Amino acid sequence: MQLYVGTTTEFIDDAVQHRLAEVLSDRFYDYYGYRAVSELQSWQNSLTAMALQLRHANMLDQGIVVEMELPLSSARLDCLIFGRDRTDRASAMLVELKQWSHVRPSDVDGFVLTFVGGKERDEAHPSLQALTYAEYLEGANEVYDGAVALRPASFLHNMLPADATHLSSPQFAELLERAPMFIGRDADEFAAALNVVLGHGGGEAVMQAALSAPPKPSRKLLEHTAAMIAGEPRYTLLDEQLLAYRAVLAEVRRAGRTKTEHSVVVVKGGPGTGKSVIALNLVGTLAQSGIDVRHATGSRAFTETLWRVVGSRAKPQFRYFNHFGEIQEAAIDVLICDEAHRIRKTSNHRYTPAHARSERLQVEELIRAAKVSVFFIDDLQAVRPDEIGSSALLRERAASIGARYRQIDLRNQFRCAGSDSYVQWIDQLLEIRKTGTFVLPPDDPFEFEIMDTPAAVDERIREKLRDGQSARMVAGFCWKWSMPDSSGRLVDDVVVGDYRRPWNARPEATKLAQGIPKAPLWAWTAGGVDQVGCIYTAQGFEFDYVGVIFGNDLVIRNGQWVGQPSVSRDPMKRTSGARFVDCVKNAYRVLMTRGLKGCFVTFLDEETRRFVAARAGMDSNRTASA
Repeated sequence: MQLYVGTTTEFIDDAVQHRLAEVLSDRFYDYYGYRAVSELQSWQNSLTAMALQLRHANMLDQGIVVEMELPLSSARLDCLIFGRDRTDRASAMLVELKQWSHVRPSDVDGFVLTFVGGKERDEAHPSLQALTYAEYLEGANEVYDGAVALRPASFLHNMLPADATHLSSPQFAELLERAPMFIGRDADEFAAALNVVLGHGGGEAVMQAALSAPPKPSRKLLEHTAAMIAGEPRYTLLDEQLLAYRAVLAEVRRAGRTKTEHSVVVVKGGPGTGKSVIALNLVGTLAQSGIDVRHATGSRAFTETLWRVVGSRAKPQFRYFNHFGEIQEAAIDVLICDEAHRIRKTSNHRYTPAHARSERLQVEELIRAAKVSVFFIDDLQAVRPDEIGSSALLRERAASIGARYRQIDLRNQFRCAGSDSYVQWIDQLLEIRKTGTFVLPPDDPFEFEIMDTPAAVDERIREKLRDGQSARMVAGFCWKWSMPDSSGRLVDDVVVGDYRRPWNARPEATKLAQGIPKAPLWAWTAGGVDQVGCIYTAQGFEFDYVGVIFGNDLVIRNGQWVGQPSVSRDPMKRTSGARFVDCVKNAYRVLMTRGLKGCFVTFLDEETRRFVAARAGMDSNRTASA
């Protein structure tokens, strides 16, 4: 998605005629379904300044794209200008625009403190933002990895020389070599740089070729986990992701100096915002630096898959939340807690002997176990009534023991084809939070289809598998979950008409027939496609495509969501009382956001199907079939 595509001559003319911000605003509304009120003034000021700079540099035969979404992401770069350099090579300059006029130092490497959005915030140095966007683009699209040379830069048109001192300080020297920064007084220097990279013109043809090039296949987290844990960077972290990663490193440095106080860092974000990517990158970086770092989750499936991917020698480093109650206070340097919404009240479980039971809060055990505790959390992903993890709880418990507290909110979306709109639509549809996105935008990049039957969904999933994509079937917990038969074969519990499939294996199943993966490895092992996954094996994982059977445990009646506990076969949810509806809503939210590229869903309840089809902008009387 690009809000503006044209030649530099057209861009300059639109800016001079004061049409530019209006054009972007209308395009933004067409795509996202709401007005970008907060960005309008920024576009007017920054893009006019950019247009004046292009005219000053005599850039009249170049192509320009403004506000372009990075592939498979909701992050948008400000300005991408195309042309040919002095050697006649196809080139592009990625320019990040800022209206900043003052900054001051931050304790986070590569970041500064500046007044944005009504308060002072940690923000990436503009040239660091430009550089990471360029690196992401090179990794996501082959055209920038060879055919078109990509150069990053930043332009702070309001910044005066005296106020730019810190941004130009020696600590940023290497960064500025790779991504030069220009301020308002640098018009001639900026013009010279533009001419070196783009001065031979011909930019419109270069731009059209670049925009038509397909993105590279999306990277799957588990395929790169071992490399990340070994300290090899495989993902380019952007914006708040990079802030979270470097803020944790800053807290680790601080902890090494103070040696007395606990630090708590909370990284909060919805599905697909990259929480696990940051967590695993931190494990790798800290371990390579000789820091005692542990990783913990409340998910058996995710933890055991990590053991399989990384190897059994990594088991002591990857544990569960309930393994830290007996550890001496601050014995660990850093504890990375992923899927922190799955924290429970205590670490007791059904196998805990009476003498070992404790009333200590699990969240307090986790905070006290390490000098720095990092919690990756989505407040809207608790799917069982005994899961109590939330950012509010973490803030309160950190304060109760006098720990430093820092929270970073992730905004950019990297799953669901980078579609923020799709996630906002799901949240509004299920009435989990108010987003204002009542109807899925018609040109949304995420592939969403409602299909007539589970068989039709299953066929689409297998079609994607034949095309080399990763894909799985999942369902609401509305069917019994049997143990394997005497030969280790799974029972076809999920039955809808002629469609018959087994659930993934039960966690306690020890004897399984050849080719049937154990429950924790269902998402990772090829044989998992022959079973239907439940919420407890799907949560925390991602696939290119997900197929969802939306059961009758949650239905629409007279425009309202109604829970039907009698239909549920989940013993935890059936006894959850008033929390039943919230837990089931969260479960379907998780299932319907597992896809990187698309989701195919079938509804067993006709009224619910019609309701969702209307909200998806589809004909409520007809849906797709195989």
